[in-house]
Amino acid sequence: QVQLVESGGGVVQAGGSLRLSCAASGSTFGIDIMGWSRQAPGKQRELVASIRDHNTTLYGDAVKGRFTITRDNAKNTVYLQMNTLKPDDTAVYYCNADQTWARQSYWGQGTQVTVTS
Repeated sequence: QVQLVESGGGVVQAGGSLRLSCAASGSTFGIDIMGWSRQAPGKQRELVASIRDHNTTLYGDAVKGRFTITRDNAKNTVYLQMNTLKPDDTAVYYCNADQTWARQSYWGQGTQVTVTS
């Protein structure tokens, strides 16, 4: 089992920045993909960004050019730097970690990000 703990959410004004962190613990061997998704009230969960163990990244269209995902494999931690935040970025942000070779996927509890206009 892998446990994920997110931190860094909060309230920020439009145009501001936040940095989310997600630390994995437990059976972390072979985590190949880590990422972030988000879910706003009344909307489906959507991909924000993901990063593979060799640092290939993927971003959702809504955040390209504003968000940056990075990863520290030694600390089993993934970060999401969010810049130029917009009210539409308001959502609960969830961290996930995949061990695709074992067909295992884990999710964190989520952290609230609120962007005020």
